Amino acid sequence: MLRIIGGRWRSRKLTFPDRPGLRPTPDRVRETLFNWLQADLPGSHCLDLFAGSGALGLEAASRGAADVLMLEHDAQAASALAGNIDVLAAAQSNVLQRDTIAFLRAGRTSSMPGFDIVFIDPPYQSGLAEPCCALLEQGDWLAAKAKIYLECEAASALVVPQRWQLIKQKRAGQVAYHLFTTSQE
Repeated sequence: MLRIIGGRWRSRKLTFPDRPGLRPTPDRVRETLFNWLQADLPGSHCLDLFAGSGALGLEAASRGAADVLMLEHDAQAASALAGNIDVLAAAQSNVLQRDTIAFLRAGRTSSMPGFDIVFIDPPYQSGLAEPCCALLEQGDWLAAKAKIYLECEAASALVVPQRWQLIKQKRAGQVAYHLFTTSQE
């Protein structure tokens, strides 16, 4: 069970399948993250990589994001996400069953906005966080002054693009979470 903790669908409970590597961001971490992002969310374009349960993307939609694109490779998890989008009538949310790395390698098309907020929460020990960060930069996925949330194991060493500036970070048990912004060049 996943509980939306704030916004339009506050306290709504949604189900998602038990899949290998799928672990929703805990409520207390999401609460901190969305407190950090509260001024940036209304009207924003969000990208949720490795969406899993949809905890981050659906929370962003609940709190006023203009649109949320969620990527999930697992067919069952993507199907459950689509069902939860329907249950909430979250017209601003979309899920694509795609491999995140392949999607990012293709680069942003002119019909897609640069994303204001990106959530990166890959399966732990997958080694996918750093390639995602690099591909977000290389593929022109980010809007000016974008915010990038990155969640990983606390013991992980992070290498992010040079123009990303760390603005917040915390740790909850074995989880480390970071909020970056892109600097103006």
